[in-house]
Amino acid sequence: MQKIKFITDSASDISEQDERALGIHVIPFPVTFGEKTLLSRVDFDNDHFYEMLEAAPEIPTTSQITVYQYGELFEAAFNDGYTDVINTTINSEGSGTYNSACLAAQMFFEGHPDAEGSFRIHNLDGQSYSCGYGYPVAEGARMARDGKTAEEILAFMNDWLENSVVYFVPYTLKYAGKSGRIPSAAAFVGELVGLKPIMRIHDHAIVTDDKVRGEKKIIPTVTAKVKADIRPGSPYVIVCGLNPADGDALERALTDALGYPPAGRTQIGAAIAINAGPRVVGAAFAGK
Repeated sequence: MQKIKFITDSASDISEQDERALGIHVIPFPVTFGEKTLLSRVDFDNDHFYEMLEAAPEIPTTSQITVYQYGELFEAAFNDGYTDVINTTINSEGSGTYNSACLAAQMFFEGHPDAEGSFRIHNLDGQSYSCGYGYPVAEGARMARDGKTAEEILAFMNDWLENSVVYFVPYTLKYAGKSGRIPSAAAFVGELVGLKPIMRIHDHAIVTDDKVRGEKKIIPTVTAKVKADIRPGSPYVIVCGLNPADGDALERALTDALGYPPAGRTQIGAAIAINAGPRVVGAAFAGK
């Protein structure tokens, strides 16, 4: 009988409730403020991080998860009798974390030739951020709890990851300008005229899909884009930051437009907030 271990990183923004209830191991990303390095989800929660981010004179930075950390986790899973490890990482185009996991798996089997055939490590490139890959991890863990095989779970997760689309909107360009995601001059001008970029994440890439002027156009525009791109009947997840009312408004609009409610809601953590700011709203889903 298969025994499946799920691993992901804190940029997946999986809730602590799902982490505990589903037995998912969430590796915290290190976040550095000046000379001080803290661990996300360990040394601060999301609301505390938003306050720290607002007060920081410079944008904090994150570090990738190391080969050693993954090696320790793979070793522990093998010793605990797991047959499969499904590890899903942050977008490989934005972090070396996926490569760390792959190298750790290679080194594990070099040191444990006896594990070949009885123990499998499945490293999945999340290709996205936040619930763009956090949602299928949690769903995969639910499938395992319900008795689905690793093969069935991987088929679902790979399909989602390959087709995942996230639309999100930062309410300010200040953080994108500071982090270099948007040239500082363009971010400054955008702030002056009230431009809000509609960002789209798909197949590793983050692009500015559209722009609107003023906050009132954000929810209708995101709703229209999700409705046009979503695979019929696909579950979708609301993502928001420090203002829950933003998520409430998008949830109402999408429920009306699609005819069914979201599968859940995610609050962004440090990895997204560093570049987009603490106030964002959006949705993740499987695209057509």
